[in-house]
Amino acid sequence: MISKNSFISQFQEGQKVEDLFVLAEARLAESKNGPYWNLKLQDRTGKIEAKIWHPQSSQYTALAPAQLFLVQGVVRTFRGQPQLTVSQMRVFEDPDLQIDWAEFIPSSSRPPEEIMEELEKLCREELTYKPWLKLSRSILKDPDIRPRLLAAPAAKSIHHAYRGGLLEHSLNVTRLCLLISSLYQDLDREILLVAACFHDLGKAWELGAGISHEYTDPGRLLGHIQLGLEVLEPFLQKTKDLDPGLIMHFKHLLLSHHGEYAFGSPKRPKTPEAFVLHYADNLDAKIKVWDQAVSGLDRTETNWTTYFPFLERQLYHPPRTDDFIQKGQTPKPGAKKQCLLPLKE
Repeated sequence: MISKNSFISQFQEGQKVEDLFVLAEARLAESKNGPYWNLKLQDRTGKIEAKIWHPQSSQYTALAPAQLFLVQGVVRTFRGQPQLTVSQMRVFEDPDLQIDWAEFIPSSSRPPEEIMEELEKLCREELTYKPWLKLSRSILKDPDIRPRLLAAPAAKSIHHAYRGGLLEHSLNVTRLCLLISSLYQDLDREILLVAACFHDLGKAWELGAGISHEYTDPGRLLGHIQLGLEVLEPFLQKTKDLDPGLIMHFKHLLLSHHGEYAFGSPKRPKTPEAFVLHYADNLDAKIKVWDQAVSGLDRTETNWTTYFPFLERQLYHPPRTDDFIQKGQTPKPGAKKQCLLPLKE
């Protein structure tokens, strides 16, 4: 099996690169010196912008994304971001070599199998109503659903857009809902937990789990909310003793979790649990967008990101209290330490 030697997240200025990458995007552009290729290369650690400048660019009449390329080049820095200047690249095709695609598809920082186990553990520990427990167990153990969940991203490009991203997002939203339920104790925490686990289940059918995470035909025509309900319906019908009123409320939570019609929600939230699920989902997505946006900042030059169309603003990386504590500035006498709500492990 062929393996990589260098990864995008570890690139340094001036580094010479000769390795395999997936071509994520390819666009022919024009500069004052002539046509050039504007590329994005990808491995499991992320993506990097790459250029094939004129006259080398004329050697390539077409470059098709979603293929594996052997690339040679040098890492440069442009506007504070690493960029690869490509000297040569060719499609890598060797039928005698097995390719480990996990090296080339971005994945969650934790193994998806580990995230799945934690989600299953939460359901076992927190669900006391047997029909809900049976429903969640049968869905997560299903031989068709389970591998799809392990591989699925939570989005094509905006947040959690990597292998295991859907599970990571679902676990985060579930834990947020449980924390909020501990504050508002009149909430139906069990239906909220189950809905949080499966609110985006349809994304495992809406998006392909391959290199580019392209939308499937059902994803384009129906969307993940409708697809999720279709996948869940047989399980809801087979779960004995699950009250029809609970089933209707559960479906409402899934149908309304986008919050507003303008955001693709077939229904707007009409119960406290529906509001909680919507805001927990929205919160986790936005925090992840911020985290991804500031992760590449060179904070010696700026604490501001470029404009993010998804959030319609630039994002700021503020100074942290922890930074000053680590420098020896201790809290004032009598100051209380930050209170952290316990999270189930």
